[in-house]
Amino acid sequence: MSTSKIMWNVSLALLPAAMWGVYVFGFRALLIILISIASSVGFEYLLLKISKDASVQDGSAFLTGLLIGMNLPSGASFVIPVLASAFAIFVVKWTFGGLGANWMNPALAGRVFVFFSFTNLMNTYPMPRTLTSSAGDAVAGATYLSSVKMAMSDQVLTQASGSQVLSHLGTVTTGFAQQVSGLFSSIGMNLSPYTVDAFFGNISGSLGEVSAFLLLLGGIYMLVRKIITWHIPVSFLGSFILLAWAFGGLRNGNGLFSGEILLPLFSGGLMLGAIFMATDMVTSPVTYRGMILYGVLIGFFTFLIRYYGSLPESVSLAIILVNIFVPAIDRYVKPRKFGEVIRPVKEKKEERA
Repeated sequence: MSTSKIMWNVSLALLPAAMWGVYVFGFRALLIILISIASSVGFEYLLLKISKDASVQDGSAFLTGLLIGMNLPSGASFVIPVLASAFAIFVVKWTFGGLGANWMNPALAGRVFVFFSFTNLMNTYPMPRTLTSSAGDAVAGATYLSSVKMAMSDQVLTQASGSQVLSHLGTVTTGFAQQVSGLFSSIGMNLSPYTVDAFFGNISGSLGEVSAFLLLLGGIYMLVRKIITWHIPVSFLGSFILLAWAFGGLRNGNGLFSGEILLPLFSGGLMLGAIFMATDMVTSPVTYRGMILYGVLIGFFTFLIRYYGSLPESVSLAIILVNIFVPAIDRYVKPRKFGEVIRPVKEKKEERA
């Protein structure tokens, strides 16, 4: 499969989640995505003209712009996607040599750049229109992750689970989610309505990350097309789930192996990062064992920063941090050559002597 086909197929896999973001957050979300794409493609075209290199038809700049737009809140200023695209294309991609030479994902870098440059604007999340009928005139809502951070600062998390914190903060849910939650309760399973809404995408957040369901569908499509393998998403999400279950309850005073799993899994940029960002071919390891180690490290740092750091979200930072270790992973985690015999260290020392 050519580079161009890979890029356009990944963009196609992202399309359902992007369209859902436009549906629930309105026309402004569409403008954010279009501005991001146009800026990325425009900057790429300019640099290609200067360097007299290939055309923008390989789809890499389009994909970068789409990912940047999906990582932004729909209420962001229109200048933010332009600045994020400029940083992603000019600094991260072309400073290191263009397509295939960058050491970290350009879209992630652009998102992190504008997040720390415009922190207040990047933390304002409009409420999806699927909830506004229940929330009255509310125009903005806190995400689950920011709600937990606020609860921790107010010390209301002492003996509370994540669902109780949401109840304490008065979270609004859809009627569909309440029906599904009631159905699970009737068979003895506790599933909060907010968890259902988080899975299907009826929550506040960046416009392309809210629907875990549609992101999973996109991931399945890429697996079927053999654009990605299971190693990075499964090791990333698996390590995060294990750590959240084992140690996530400690900050609530609930002890080991009491942490909530589903709600943190469906919240924030975890699905978008695990399926579409961490699997970037340029910035991820080349061997299957290396991919698994890479995914486990990202899951560890995501858990560490999200649960015990000052920021509510951590996926972007965790992926960029582990991108630094990819050359070392590729250097030391290698497949054994066919026919190679691994001799004991003692035998090697005796031979040298």
